[in-house]
Amino acid sequence: MALLVGGSLAAISSLAVPETAAQIVQIDGSSTVFPVTEAVAEEFQKAKRGKVKVTVGISGTGGGFKKFCRGETDISDASRPILKQEMETCKGTGVQYYELPVAFDALTVMVNPKNDWISSLTVADLKKIWEPGAQAKVTHWNQVRPTWPNAPLKLFGPGADSGTFDYFTEAIVGKAKASRGDFTASEDDNVLVQGIANDKNALGYFGFAYYIENQKKLKAVPIDGGKGPVAPSPKTVEDGTYQPLSRPIFIYVSKKAAGKPEVKEFVEFYMQNAAKLVKQVKYVALPANAYTLGLEHFQKGKIGTVFDGEAQVGIKIEELLKREGKF
Repeated sequence: MALLVGGSLAAISSLAVPETAAQIVQIDGSSTVFPVTEAVAEEFQKAKRGKVKVTVGISGTGGGFKKFCRGETDISDASRPILKQEMETCKGTGVQYYELPVAFDALTVMVNPKNDWISSLTVADLKKIWEPGAQAKVTHWNQVRPTWPNAPLKLFGPGADSGTFDYFTEAIVGKAKASRGDFTASEDDNVLVQGIANDKNALGYFGFAYYIENQKKLKAVPIDGGKGPVAPSPKTVEDGTYQPLSRPIFIYVSKKAAGKPEVKEFVEFYMQNAAKLVKQVKYVALPANAYTLGLEHFQKGKIGTVFDGEAQVGIKIEELLKREGKF
């Protein structure tokens, strides 16, 4: 199964379908969520024997919500909850939605494997590197810690339409979208993988699945959130110790689109098969009752969000389940 598609901002599920097929499920949004949704789409299309085509684009969480709120897509992949401004935009166009958590991610900070001076990074180190005031000033590694080499600091990160960018800046700098601008930015995580893999002085961040897919070319850095360095892994996400960079990821389904049999069937297939496929693409699956609950919310017509349009940092799996249980 091809999990990741290199060099393309418009990755599309490629299973052949008959020319007469008219049923299409249109999805766009987060590159972080893409591997999960793409895996589900492939299995769903096989199960439907080509009668339904599923397209999965990568325009970032913010870019995906722009299309979703214009009614251009059926489902939006999101690596953070929908924000107030996006809620208002959807309200203005009459787009109502189901919010369905599908997995947890360990947002991963990486350096080149030849980097032999980093064993861990504190949140303070990361803030010093990425805060807006660092632009054109913190340009060498020894400006972060004096014991590190006097070598250029080459930075790679998601673009401004990315939910990963929003989450990272909120968690590290303290305000969503507050970041220096002098770094190589892309909504396509494979571009960031290549940048870090090809430069000894590089540092960057993106979703855990892309790190695992490329771990021979990258080196994940343990993060010290105040209780000692913790490496990203399914275990440290499940036990809540990988903080503040573990986070839930979602799909949002248009209520109107869910009236189409092919969309309804795809979403039900997603919730019924997500646990297995999430593990295959190396994210952390939610407990089984979370998918059952999500499916119930979808089938009973519970639209809206449990996050009130606010950025959320450090939420753990059990906290997410409590919110969903009260919805």
